[in-house]
Amino acid sequence: MHFGKMRSVKTVWRNSLRLKILLAYVVGVVVSIAVFAVAAVMILENSTLAARIDLDELAGELVNNIRFDDQGRPTGMDFSDEGTVWISDSLRREMAYRILDASGHAVVMSEAGAAFWLDADRQRPPAPGGFEFLYDGVTIYGATESVQRDGQRWYLQIAISARMMALMHGAALPLVVGGVGVFSVVLLLGFGACAYVTLRYTLKPLSDLSDAAAAISPRSLHARLGADSIPSEIAPLVDSFNRALERLENGYRVQQEFLGNAAHELKTPLALIRAQIELREDDEDRAGDREALLRDVSYMSRQVQQLLLLAEVSEVQNYVIEEVQVDALVQEVLVYLQRMADAAGVHVAVQVSPAQAGLRWQADRGALFTLLKNLLENAIQHAPRGSSVSVEIEPDCLRVRDRGPGVTAAQLPLLFERFWRAAERRDHGAGLGLSICREIALAHEWTLSAEQVEPGLRFNLCRH
Repeated sequence: MHFGKMRSVKTVWRNSLRLKILLAYVVGVVVSIAVFAVAAVMILENSTLAARIDLDELAGELVNNIRFDDQGRPTGMDFSDEGTVWISDSLRREMAYRILDASGHAVVMSEAGAAFWLDADRQRPPAPGGFEFLYDGVTIYGATESVQRDGQRWYLQIAISARMMALMHGAALPLVVGGVGVFSVVLLLGFGACAYVTLRYTLKPLSDLSDAAAAISPRSLHARLGADSIPSEIAPLVDSFNRALERLENGYRVQQEFLGNAAHELKTPLALIRAQIELREDDEDRAGDREALLRDVSYMSRQVQQLLLLAEVSEVQNYVIEEVQVDALVQEVLVYLQRMADAAGVHVAVQVSPAQAGLRWQADRGALFTLLKNLLENAIQHAPRGSSVSVEIEPDCLRVRDRGPGVTAAQLPLLFERFWRAAERRDHGAGLGLSICREIALAHEWTLSAEQVEPGLRFNLCRH
């Protein structure tokens, strides 16, 4: 049993839409972070590729910082608006820049001087793009960017040594790793919280929908599930469920109407048959047959009356809820059944504390009277002659107990089934009394249960 319960829990989690979406989100975030981290590390570890990418971007940005005179000739670089300090003048062996004309002659140059660019000039003429050369045995990475001004073309070249680039990237790697870590934490926590709240808000209508569907019973078949706030993907399912409820309600109404109409139509013929039997003059030899016919008609009449009552109590709209004084109603039921109790030789005792005197419940008075009457009739019929039946009144429960033979454990679940009668019953009832009690309890949202006691059987009517 425990294994089956655990298995069902696993199945629920495996089929959870919320869990699947969250897992897909987590996997997507982890994969994205991993790809980003691997790409960043690979770029930083490959100094040549990093230098080319960095220098090309830097050259494209700095070309807008060239200063020109009135004749349109470059005169230098303007770094006043840059967020970083231009250090090529102080690190002349590591970094440099120059501006060339269309023929490749330098018109502006940093403090590194012409010697810095000798190998670069021997390798290639100025052209946009990246290049590299040697300076004092050190690899230099460079980039060229062109600019048009007053009909003339100029070229900006910037260069940085490989060892300077390695130093910068070595310092940048821990920053990148730390940045990736911080980014990962923020992404998982921040977006994870947003995803959780979004899913909770999105799936809440489904939880409400499930609760509403679970609350629908044969006594509330008129209810329908609302489709206003649910996701559009679920709306067709809700519409189909509502249409199924409508068909079910119609079938249930037809069944109840047939039950009531059939019982109603049988009442008049049975009354006529009884009258004809009573008025019939038979000789003494057939007097026994006449009494037997009258008993059969009485039994059939009781069944018809019970069927009518069952059809009536099964419809919630037939109830009128009001405040009912419980102990006073119990006394009315006892007065009604006193002749039956005297004939059976059974004493009925009511147990109520002074604190519970005048206790009131919200109920339909006639329905509660019928429920108590049926429970007490059942108890009196099963109580041995000379024994007692007790009615206990508590704040939220009414208990009716007899001291008869009770029922077996196998018969206990059958007590509230329609037309079920125990073999040892003394009466000739229709087998609908306890079914009527259950319908009345369900209509009031109460709980009616039976339990074996020693001796006898106890019925517990409890409100929530």
